[in-house]
Amino acid sequence: MSLQTDLGNRFRIELVSRIAAICSGMILTVMLARLLEPDGYGLLFFALSILGTAKMVSKLGLGKSTGRYVAKYNTSARGQLPHILEFGLLANLVTIAITCLGLFVFAAEIAALAGEPDLEPLLLVGVLFVLCGTLKTFVRKVLQGFEDIKTAALVKIIDASSKLLFVVALVILGYEAIGALLGYALSLGLAAAVGGIIIYWRYYRSSPRAPRESGLRRRIGEYSIPITATSTANVLDKQVDTILIGFFLTPAAVGFYTVAKQVIESVEAPMASLGFTLSPTYEVQKEQGNADTAARLYEAALTNGLLVYVPAAAGLVLVAEPFVELVFGAEYLEAVPVLQVFALYAVLLAITNITSNGLDYLGRARARAVAKGITAVANVVLNIILIPRHGVVGAAVATVITHSVYTLANLYIINQEFDLRILYILRQSGGIVFITLVMSVAVATVAGSIQGWLTLFSVITVGVLVWAVTAVLTGLLDMQAVRSHLV
Repeated sequence: MSLQTDLGNRFRIELVSRIAAICSGMILTVMLARLLEPDGYGLLFFALSILGTAKMVSKLGLGKSTGRYVAKYNTSARGQLPHILEFGLLANLVTIAITCLGLFVFAAEIAALAGEPDLEPLLLVGVLFVLCGTLKTFVRKVLQGFEDIKTAALVKIIDASSKLLFVVALVILGYEAIGALLGYALSLGLAAAVGGIIIYWRYYRSSPRAPRESGLRRRIGEYSIPITATSTANVLDKQVDTILIGFFLTPAAVGFYTVAKQVIESVEAPMASLGFTLSPTYEVQKEQGNADTAARLYEAALTNGLLVYVPAAAGLVLVAEPFVELVFGAEYLEAVPVLQVFALYAVLLAITNITSNGLDYLGRARARAVAKGITAVANVVLNIILIPRHGVVGAAVATVITHSVYTLANLYIINQEFDLRILYILRQSGGIVFITLVMSVAVATVAGSIQGWLTLFSVITVGVLVWAVTAVLTGLLDMQAVRSHLV
């Protein structure tokens, strides 16, 4: 099987898992938004933002560092794999125990500091969320290191499908936000358990055990440090803005912001899937002396991703208001300007999704951590300045500005690793901008006719058709290649 075919198969599997997660996640988002109302919905995601920070402390980059060394040794020295897996898991269990104990002891103080006493019971239940969420992350990263994207996708599907069942059931039974959070934890725990059992039987038991290489544990631990720094900065980017909105504004404002952000995060599935699939392959190809192959893979992923996401972002700006009203209800219309600002964030995420994780596997975690750390701190400062003055829209603007700088840094770093064809990428980008303009004119012309679901889907269909025709005519979209990858 060729590398391209193998990667295509892995990508399709991971994409299916993320689409399943998106579908269940969007259904869950809409149901929770309507069942809990803005205040309860906002309180739940205020708690999840705080717990996301705790989860960052509990995982400390150990899962990804373990996965990186699994990928490095899986073809050259398999006798080291048991040592890698044992150390990674044990170290992660220690960090989980310390974090969960601290969260349990200081839950009341954290809630008081946040100015929301109702957060305390959510944070106590959140101990289970942090435990199960960290283990699920560890399992997925290890499977990614083995390039076992199929099983990693299965873990994600189990989490997504069971989450919808557990969360909705517990909320309908009357447990409200606490029940929703418990449902999140149970689904994460189930997914982690299944993935862990598969790793044990398929890889740990079957791997030969050689004497442990000198310094192996130290290298795994050391490489987790820049990954931890990046993860910490990532939390500042993705969680602290929500925490600051809850601090400066109201739970309802958190709800409006979260609705917009979840819509954007749901549309990143294709590029997130591609990045998850390609990241270990960059390292493998480079180790085998095929840096040019890795570079061409990256260029194709980048340009094809932009071909989809730039026009999609423009279309989202044009239909944001009717979309939010139809999906979430008129009480969430304050999320519309946030969603429109975040449309650009979707394009930036498309780029970083195929770049950032690849840098970690290429040994450039430290450089990425520096870039992420600087932009994350800048994001916090901008949020503190803009939220009191401009509300939730200010938080969205701060995120877009700082993530733009981070994206440029990622592109600069990966260009140091690969000999990228910059002029080729710029020419492709120019064509993508032209296609976006043509499609936007078509959508803007008919967007005023949106009155309900049928007309919304009709307008979206018009946009997709104009995009497809223009992309084919300009030569940027090869339908024969698309069919060959889908079949």
